[in-house]
Amino acid sequence: MTLNLSIKNVPEAVAQRLRARAERNHRSLQGELLAIVEQAAQESVAPARPVAAPAVNLLRGVVTGSKTIEDLVAERKLRPLVFDDKLPRAVDIIRADRDSR
Repeated sequence: MTLNLSIKNVPEAVAQRLRARAERNHRSLQGELLAIVEQAAQESVAPARPVAAPAVNLLRGVVTGSKTIEDLVAERKLRPLVFDDKLPRAVDIIRADRDSR
């Protein structure tokens, strides 16, 4: 037995991204939506993994764990760019590798 599902009030931007995704995967929009739903249904069958508590990197004072892009951008804006002269530059690494041959 099959079932018809309906999603109402889908924003146009979301619909456009779904159409583009369907095109990239050589599917119809309905085929793409069914593939997404099947994948989501498979994921819910697997046992849920416990979410680890955020760990703190004591050397840098950085909290690791799940973060959104917005969280990462906000953190980056709070820290100034610091160039460490003690670290090798990429060009120096490449030259040393090339010269060792």
